[in-house]
Amino acid sequence: MTDRPQQRARALAFIAACTDPKQLEQMVRNARRQNDAEIARAAELRLYKVMPAARQGTLEHDVWQSIHALEGSLTAERGKTTRLARTRQKIGRDGEQRTVADLVSGKPADGFTMLIERDMPELTFEAVALRHRDRFDAETLSAAEKRLAAHGYQPPALRN
Repeated sequence: MTDRPQQRARALAFIAACTDPKQLEQMVRNARRQNDAEIARAAELRLYKVMPAARQGTLEHDVWQSIHALEGSLTAERGKTTRLARTRQKIGRDGEQRTVADLVSGKPADGFTMLIERDMPELTFEAVALRHRDRFDAETLSAAEKRLAAHGYQPPALRN
């Protein structure tokens, strides 16, 4: 948005405190128009954090944050609204916890690869499972750790 350090700092502080998705969407549009990737990314990540209806810190919130992040990225790249229809349908049938466990335990899902490619490993379902260890069995957690480690990512909770 600007090269002036004070204005950048104010913009980043505003983004960090903002809870209004419409304001964050506007920040993203403005930053993209001005070719400011840092401000755009900060606003996008904050937007994905405030969009879920579930209470922050819950498994459900983290799952929907991941879905919104991937859908938002794909929509921006493709220039048209993109929804993860199969994942949304599975959640509707099986719930968030079962969906995460199934996708983490199987072969790597396209969503995992796409989030890794977009430098958002902390938003993968693998990272979500590791943040909510009490909700998953040892096999699921081990699969999540191995998959993330294979891509050079170690969740903060696992770091020494």
